[in-house]
Amino acid sequence: MPSDLTRKKLIVFDFDGTLVDSMPGIVAVARSVMHDHGWSDEELGDMTRLVGPPFPQAFTAVYGISEAEAGQITAEYRSVYAGLGRDGWPLFDGMGDLLRDLKAAGKLLGTASSKREFLLERGLATNGIRELFDYPMAKRSDHGDSKEAALGRVLAAAGVDASDAVMVGDRRFDAEAASSCGVECVGVLYGHTAPRSELEGAGCVAVAETVDELRSVLLGN
Repeated sequence: MPSDLTRKKLIVFDFDGTLVDSMPGIVAVARSVMHDHGWSDEELGDMTRLVGPPFPQAFTAVYGISEAEAGQITAEYRSVYAGLGRDGWPLFDGMGDLLRDLKAAGKLLGTASSKREFLLERGLATNGIRELFDYPMAKRSDHGDSKEAALGRVLAAAGVDASDAVMVGDRRFDAEAASSCGVECVGVLYGHTAPRSELEGAGCVAVAETVDELRSVLLGN
């Protein structure tokens, strides 16, 4: 049985699909860049498969391209994506209020994202929520770093035991990183990035269909 999640001191959020609805922007920019590299829409298929795994590895895993080409595509993708502004990664409805209420309840807030740090910082700042996060962590490099490592840095910086933290994410990658760090994970469905079966199969101790349900899981009724 999961512990009482409302008692956790540290709440660590994934970014894409958890805090912000970034899937449309990610897919649109990735599609444009892949078109430039000669890929047709038919060859690309369901590009939501790119949402969740880290870049540039996601391009290799999903489309079988070389590491070198995946690196080039990622560089081109980021140059466009970074300029989208808040419209490219809007907060989910109610998320800002939830974050402020978590802070008011005395919680420490962190992130563990597969985004590079500069993109995470921009995403938090443009949504006006950067000041709410005590420990915003993301990938420092595309190789030799991971979501698991970012979560480990959050735990170390906060000085919080894994048993007193909870990860919130929308894909199995979040649950797997949490499990590797000994942290319980809550899955969310409101971003429509993964089915419930993926999250439960990866070990999520609770799954929230809406931001309101996530509030109940983290703060109680």
